[in-house]
Amino acid sequence: MSGDLSRLAMTVLHPGYEGTSVPDWMRRALSDGLGGVVLFARNAIDAQLVRHLRAENPGAVISIDEEGGTVTRLEVLAGSSFPGNRALGVVDDVALTERVGRQIGRMLAELDITLNYAPDADVNSDPANPVIGVRSFGASPDLVSRHTVAYVNGVQGAGVAACAKHFPGHGDTVTDSHLALPTVHASREVFFSRDLPPFQAAIGAGVRAVMSGHLLIPALDPSMPATLSRTVMTELLRGELGFDGMLTTDAIEMQAVAAMFSPGEIAVRALNAGADAICVGICTEGIVHEIHDAIVAAVRAGELPEERLAEAAGRVLALSEWYGAQAALRDKARGDVDRRVGLEAARAALTTSGTATLDRGPLVVEVNTRLNKAVDPSTPTGITAALTSLLPNTARLQLDPSGELPDLANDERPVVLVVHDAARHDWVRSTVAQALEMRPDVIVVDTGVPAPPGKAVHVATHGISRVSAQAAAEWLTQ
Repeated sequence: MSGDLSRLAMTVLHPGYEGTSVPDWMRRALSDGLGGVVLFARNAIDAQLVRHLRAENPGAVISIDEEGGTVTRLEVLAGSSFPGNRALGVVDDVALTERVGRQIGRMLAELDITLNYAPDADVNSDPANPVIGVRSFGASPDLVSRHTVAYVNGVQGAGVAACAKHFPGHGDTVTDSHLALPTVHASREVFFSRDLPPFQAAIGAGVRAVMSGHLLIPALDPSMPATLSRTVMTELLRGELGFDGMLTTDAIEMQAVAAMFSPGEIAVRALNAGADAICVGICTEGIVHEIHDAIVAAVRAGELPEERLAEAAGRVLALSEWYGAQAALRDKARGDVDRRVGLEAARAALTTSGTATLDRGPLVVEVNTRLNKAVDPSTPTGITAALTSLLPNTARLQLDPSGELPDLANDERPVVLVVHDAARHDWVRSTVAQALEMRPDVIVVDTGVPAPPGKAVHVATHGISRVSAQAAAEWLTQ
């Protein structure tokens, strides 16, 4: 048995941590060979924090979810400077998508972050999808493929590794894998023609990493989620599609897999299936030791071949080495982050019907807006904040499914209804219809997958970001 077994087990672990400073246990784990760290908004990310991590293990794979749009870790307070995938798909300009990917890559390069868990390569074939939606470039495999390649080229052209997710495709689901195990009922033929092309395209473009999705796909494997399935992870992704980069799991504390097995057993099963990096978003020192010890015990018991563990650790180290080899590329672009491309993309993505010009502060009724959990809910963000910056007398009213609309008919102010994913929510469409009965001049702004309400003035941003809100506010006050 190799004397390096413990270090191999540490190399495949990629946990996150709580707090705004690096905890002592994380420092110890990194010095013991921990292969990676996943950063979240809760960590108050800056270059100094990354330096502290690298001081313990210079080659650690430092990862982050910086998709743009809905998912940002670096710009949580005001919202992302980039509009997100659906908006880019609506514009359908692959050169623009590559420019956005390049700027996001440069933003991460400034912080010395190794890997971006992006782009989302899922084909959003089900409009009711609760977890993908605007994170996808769209519902067409060809469109998603083209823009996935452009995004990968952009990020990796900035010297940062990209990661296509959530393999083999999370678009045809109505269950959030954070909460339960989604099942994709499509046939093998449909899956191969609809969901796999973007991943094939990303692999062809040289994407350095792929993230598995916690999905049950009976046509591929009727018994195990994709993350834990050798049929999906090794036979399909490695064998048929030819991917030889680092395969990371989605966070293993997500209920789709956490409800089935302990963290240690999930890790061992994922490694046996073909995963190389075990992502643990919410982690403690105890969980790291539990998973590490389970991996070591599985090797010693003959349940996990040491060769498979060594192969996994080797792919983690290969990604780190690739990143190191891009240093000159990152240095060349240092200080060259230009967020203006994000606003350009957000403006181009707006789709509108009707005309309206606000010349005084409106009442903004936030029907079911998506609010960032890192921001105090009482703090105006999104469309409200963008309109307030242009029209200081803007007022805000937040609604929820149990709330009732005020008497809009007797309100002299202009009224703007902000909704998210009206196409997914009957109660939202009903609320919009009720508001229009009271006030036919209501303006509806949808930040998600829209359902235009007939003759009303309608603005669709196709995403949640600071620049998407700014573009909508500019249009409404032009």
